[in-house]
Amino acid sequence: MKFFVYVFIALLIGIFVISILLPTKEKPQYSDNELREAALSRDMSSIPRTYEELLKLVNTEENSLSKAKIELGKDLYFDKILSKSKDISCATCHVISKNQKDKNIYLNALTSKENDKTDCVICHLSDQSGVDRFEVAVGDAGRENPFHLNTLTTLNAALAKYQTWDGSVKTVQEQVGASIQAKEQMNLSASEAEKRLSQDDVYLKKFALAFKDENINFQNIQKAIGAYLKTLVTRSDYDRFLDGDNDAMSQTAKKGLANFLNFGCKGCHTGVTVGGQSIQKFPLRDYNSIIDVTNSFNENEKAREVSQFNFNAKMYHPFPFENKGGFMGKDGDRLFRVPMLRNVTKTSPYFHNGAIKKIREAVYLMGKHQLGMNLTDKQIDEIVEFLKALEGDIVDYKIVDKVKS
Repeated sequence: MKFFVYVFIALLIGIFVISILLPTKEKPQYSDNELREAALSRDMSSIPRTYEELLKLVNTEENSLSKAKIELGKDLYFDKILSKSKDISCATCHVISKNQKDKNIYLNALTSKENDKTDCVICHLSDQSGVDRFEVAVGDAGRENPFHLNTLTTLNAALAKYQTWDGSVKTVQEQVGASIQAKEQMNLSASEAEKRLSQDDVYLKKFALAFKDENINFQNIQKAIGAYLKTLVTRSDYDRFLDGDNDAMSQTAKKGLANFLNFGCKGCHTGVTVGGQSIQKFPLRDYNSIIDVTNSFNENEKAREVSQFNFNAKMYHPFPFENKGGFMGKDGDRLFRVPMLRNVTKTSPYFHNGAIKKIREAVYLMGKHQLGMNLTDKQIDEIVEFLKALEGDIVDYKIVDKVKS
């Protein structure tokens, strides 16, 4: 018996040594122009430089953009009047101002005895990130998302095909309506929103100017905020590289982009938003993770059924981290909206329930569980540098109304 054990150990050592000595497959090398074309050929285009170019991407007949409508949407985005308790605005959870004055909602949540939070927000209150940096989204009256879902950014969201973690919402305008009315978010009914704004003389004038209608209705509230969201797009070093500036990205970032393309990341993280364009299964490879369902804080219904028969029960669990909230994606089938990677270095913590704090770990887990690769430290460093090149500030477009000929 010992003989077979020794043989087995020797075999494992041999396989390990051979795997080290065998040459690795050389990845394609790109010139700057080749790298640029490789990205552009996969629809990874740059963010528009001008308002006129932006209109080609986001303007629709159903909600055509105008300066008055965008300015009205901006006012509503920052106004707490659209939350039931009047304690939060859209901008409270979707931070876009570098000079955020109202930090109470964050600081109260961080110091609450009811919440043991260690979120990144405490160091990043002023980031132009479009998120709150909490593990779990916090809404009206401090109510947390019941599925422990992480806040998705509003920046570049109008360029994505899906707006929610399960992909159930397709447009920013639709998402505005859902967010205002959801109990765990703004918690305000459509009728109450209309009533509050109709009692404000300033808003009456602004709605009349934007929509040529003296009556304020919920649909136009959605349209106004949706119009403003369509202007919240960011440009970065990556965009400048795609536009032809070879010096815009560092050599390390370029190697990271090459890795991104070669390893297959671009299969899901594609389009102008580098993600947000499809619904994909996560994780594809789960490596038979096991959790103790009796000690799991948010075990799902199946786990509870198992634990009824065995107090020491353990069950198969697909995620490479604790699945707080028990959310399993679209139809419970582990189908999630592919996150946008623009500004991803500003939107930690990561994954649907904010389980992972650091971008390097997120990259490693994606390599292992989506690509089936154990990325080296060097490869992770390069990819992270590319992700840093996706950091950008909101474009300050010169918004003018088109003159009809």
